[in-house]
Amino acid sequence: SAGEEAHDEELPRIAVVGRPNAGKSSLINAFIGEERHIVTDIAGTTRDSIYTRYDKFGLNFYLVDTAGIRKKGKVNEDLEYYSVIRSIRAIENSDVCLLMLDATRGIESQDLNIFSIIRKNKKGLIVCVNKWVLVEDKSTAAIKTYERAIRERMAPFTDFPILFISALTKQRIFKVLETAKAVYENRRRRVTTGRLNEIMLPIIEQTPPPAWKGKYIKIKYVMQLPTAVPSFAFFANLPQWVKEPYKRFLENQIRAHWDFSGTPINIFIREK
Repeated sequence: SAGEEAHDEELPRIAVVGRPNAGKSSLINAFIGEERHIVTDIAGTTRDSIYTRYDKFGLNFYLVDTAGIRKKGKVNEDLEYYSVIRSIRAIENSDVCLLMLDATRGIESQDLNIFSIIRKNKKGLIVCVNKWVLVEDKSTAAIKTYERAIRERMAPFTDFPILFISALTKQRIFKVLETAKAVYENRRRRVTTGRLNEIMLPIIEQTPPPAWKGKYIKIKYVMQLPTAVPSFAFFANLPQWVKEPYKRFLENQIRAHWDFSGTPINIFIREK
């Protein structure tokens, strides 16, 4: 029954977000294979997030849908505004977000707003560049340029998959689902304390944190914390002097050795 399913917490919850007309409904229809989401704006539909169970091809997850968060009588209000509210709800209720970009429009400020909400909520991320079939230049060079532009705009978080798709022709739709599953698994990845110290301590020894006013900072030990978002605690003698650039260095080293693609990582420096 629906009630029982709602409690199935172990299933990944995937939200499709993006600005209006980026192709969110087309993507969901492509997944589900039926026109469940008719793309119309009807006054007076208020529902919260609903979850659509998807289990095909050995994949099993919920699609988070937040159709109709608009309130009665507000039909003429700004569509963009409502789509942002709707995106925030969907993002908060999900594990992994598929951020849809419109290939014919480039990256717009609205896309970056939604990205920053995903970032703030520490959710998994896959960027789907939709309507790629409509772009004149589809060369490898063009793809590389587009990818670089996306990562530059979204830095410093750059370790996430970018897929070029067409929701209407269903091009690479299955790839999107497989990647969402992989990102969900990366988000739940646990690295043993032994392995972490074995890999990370020699790296830290070779490139220690910069000394502060003649004081040497020593990091003795690292462990992963039991949190929903992958989080690592580094124990140091002077934690307050370990600055952002070095934390980023530690994060990059972790990413270089373990697959955390698509998921944010927290780095904490603690008093040993």
